[in-house]
Amino acid sequence: MTGGNVWQDHYLAKNTPWDKGEASPGLVDFLSSRKLLPGAVCVPGCGLGHDARAWAAQGFRVLGVDIAPAAVELAGAQARGEGSTAEFVCGDFLLDDPPILFDWVFEHTCFCAIQPDRRSDYVGAVLRWLKPGGCYLAVNYLIPDVEGPPFGTCRAELLDRFSSEFVLREEWLPRSYANRTNLELMLFWQKRLD
Repeated sequence: MTGGNVWQDHYLAKNTPWDKGEASPGLVDFLSSRKLLPGAVCVPGCGLGHDARAWAAQGFRVLGVDIAPAAVELAGAQARGEGSTAEFVCGDFLLDDPPILFDWVFEHTCFCAIQPDRRSDYVGAVLRWLKPGGCYLAVNYLIPDVEGPPFGTCRAELLDRFSSEFVLREEWLPRSYANRTNLELMLFWQKRLD
């Protein structure tokens, strides 16, 4: 997230090429293939809320957070129209204090959207928003791009950034949108208890 005005301008202009109009296929498959105990989920950089609504449809209490007021307004309207229980707030995930500690943080195209020099702040925010032992599930976009957003990352960087505070439970190549096939990696982390 390079700044609130930049993202707000994109939503107001309806210039949102990252939005595919549906939840991440990797998330859809994850939720349909697991028996998870419902809990509280935070979706940072939630955009129009597709992923947040997918979690809510599985019985989770969901809070989508986005820095763009227009995204939050549109996501809330869509949720109400569908009868979804997902809630949305405008805020800065990197800086704000969480309203509660969450069982899950789900990431999809948020990490790659922030300036690379703020990635340590992102890791700190995930830690701050999760309960001890909470889970961090990420659909990471592995691209080499230096100019962004999206900004590139790789598996080695992700492991380096998260391994000291999280235990990696699983990783796999997910089913993806057509233009992201073989460019996404799902990492399922658990926050360390100690």
